[in-house]
Amino acid sequence: MSVAAERAHTIARVLIEALPYIRRFSGKTIVIKYGGNAMVEPHLKAGFARDLVLMKLVGINPVVVHGGGPQIGQLLGRLGKSSEFVQGMRVTDSETMDVVEMVLGGLVNKEIVALINRQGGAAVGLTGKDGDLIHARKLTLRRDAPELNAPEIIDLGHVGEVESIDAGVVHMLVGGDFIPVVAPIGVGKDGFSYNINADLVAGKMAEVLHAEKLILLTNTAGLLDADGNLLREADVASIEALIRDGVIAGGMLPKVRCALEAVQSGVGAAHILDGRVEHAVLLDLFTDEGVGTLIRRRR
Repeated sequence: MSVAAERAHTIARVLIEALPYIRRFSGKTIVIKYGGNAMVEPHLKAGFARDLVLMKLVGINPVVVHGGGPQIGQLLGRLGKSSEFVQGMRVTDSETMDVVEMVLGGLVNKEIVALINRQGGAAVGLTGKDGDLIHARKLTLRRDAPELNAPEIIDLGHVGEVESIDAGVVHMLVGGDFIPVVAPIGVGKDGFSYNINADLVAGKMAEVLHAEKLILLTNTAGLLDADGNLLREADVASIEALIRDGVIAGGMLPKVRCALEAVQSGVGAAHILDGRVEHAVLLDLFTDEGVGTLIRRRR
């Protein structure tokens, strides 16, 4: 068999393998949290945009929620303003919040929209302010310490959490064959803007949209067991055991908790994928092996 014929057979096998998954997910909504290296490396950015366009063309409805922490830090640095973090969250005063809105709702959001459109898609960028999409409340942290008579309440400024999501504008865009791209900025009852963790927004968005899947792109291979081996699949009970044993900790913990809450609230499944792998989303959706870790309510 010639090289050309062998390549053609390989492509045919890939398409045949993908066909049942295309049938299964056609008409379904997939919420994707986009961040990490996948949002920085040029070839990964272009590949991600192509993946979304292909998903839309075969009848799947992708909804993107993106981060942008490194980009915010870079602009703050150029403006001579230092970044302060408490328990991994950026302390956000009014001046910093202006920068956050500029970067997330402007630079980053519109770059993603332009990438998708350049690949032949039709994307529309949103923040939580558009269409009254994301209702936020101020997030405060408690710090308990033996030397304190009472817990210390830490004010992070304009850092929020999701109070509720009114997804009407997202439904309208999906129904019009657009790909919504959402920046995680919400508005509180006090009228102030709040910066919200993108994983949390993606999880809540998946719940409200009754999504078939929640996909969280990370800079790791997925969830690892106590021996450092990749877990291909896990249910809620086994993950909670890994959390109790301290195997899942640090920066992965909030991401995992977000995925658990989503599947327990009715989302079909959650996936934690390595965004450093080119076309990770397509590989996970349309192949038997997939990549990363699949999280279900129960096995």
